[in-house]
Amino acid sequence: MATASGVSAGPVLQLPSLRVPSSRLLPRRAAAGAPAGNLFVKRAVVYNRRSCHHFLPSNQRGGLQAAVLPVAPPILDDEETRKQMAEDFGFTQIGEELPDSVTLKDVMDTLPKEFFVIGHDCAHKSFSRNKLVEDIVGTLAFMPLMYPYEPWRFKHDRHHAKTNMLIEDTAWQPVWQKEIESSPLLRKAIIFGYGPIRPWMSIAHWLIWHFDLKKFRPNEVPRVKISLACVFAFMAIGWPLIILKSGLAGWFKFWFMPWMVYHFWMSTFTMVHHTAPHHISPRIPSYNLRAAYDSIKQNWGKYVNEANWNWRLMKTILTRCHVYDKERYYVPFDELAPEESLPIKFLRKFMPDYA
Repeated sequence: MATASGVSAGPVLQLPSLRVPSSRLLPRRAAAGAPAGNLFVKRAVVYNRRSCHHFLPSNQRGGLQAAVLPVAPPILDDEETRKQMAEDFGFTQIGEELPDSVTLKDVMDTLPKEFFVIGHDCAHKSFSRNKLVEDIVGTLAFMPLMYPYEPWRFKHDRHHAKTNMLIEDTAWQPVWQKEIESSPLLRKAIIFGYGPIRPWMSIAHWLIWHFDLKKFRPNEVPRVKISLACVFAFMAIGWPLIILKSGLAGWFKFWFMPWMVYHFWMSTFTMVHHTAPHHISPRIPSYNLRAAYDSIKQNWGKYVNEANWNWRLMKTILTRCHVYDKERYYVPFDELAPEESLPIKFLRKFMPDYA
């Protein structure tokens, strides 16, 4: 199973901490002059289990706070509070704070299918030492998914370079308040999209980000065009062959439904990954993910946040991680637009709430 750390294919999701969006995460202890690159998330000590603002810190209630200067929340070192947070959020464990001397490089130094996984490895240069081989294999692996390889690779590289930076991150964007206030129709569409059909929202991302040549730099466009031609060639040749062999019902059964299942899992695990820090070392190949996971558990187990994939975790993401707010991070739709948030209220009422 993929994990929120981005390094484990094991059965347990490793979640170092819930993602809280910000314009730019700053280095840990930046004010003290520590080395750059030590990104982390701190948690406020005060924790109100029944508050509807679990993620919204204030003077009375605590939540998750990004280490964004000048915010400097205290370390959550109370074991009982961590246990309570783990139960309420659907986590197996909320880890202790890392010692001040531990850097991101220290964590990275501990680290020694499917079509998309193969293409993903190719894009991260962990499939082969030959770049041409990676480009060819990545393109072929992505073709049945109707994913143009080079456009995805360009945007995915930017996602890794601009992770958690509002506007600049190409893979995960929380909703802005100005978006839901721009028009009633758009507001309803966003609420519905980020609610009941969120497990298929990667289809919208696929359409928006990968087929518009204007979204790419001039030096990227030739490679983008080649990838688009490959995808359209698969559509022009592969689809008719499937229909010729098994009819429209066969196309629906053997291509469309598997494609929808793929996007369900793509969307679902993106939700889990991208509401938590998940990039440790992108160049770890898929076949070493389990070993990397075991290494992290062995060396840093008591410091990591961990969760089995469960209903409460998904309910938390689907009903709370919605609108970005500079001070409060995530604000649920039904707090800002209660009359139009029936899909969110429906999920909150009827989704199972057990971990």
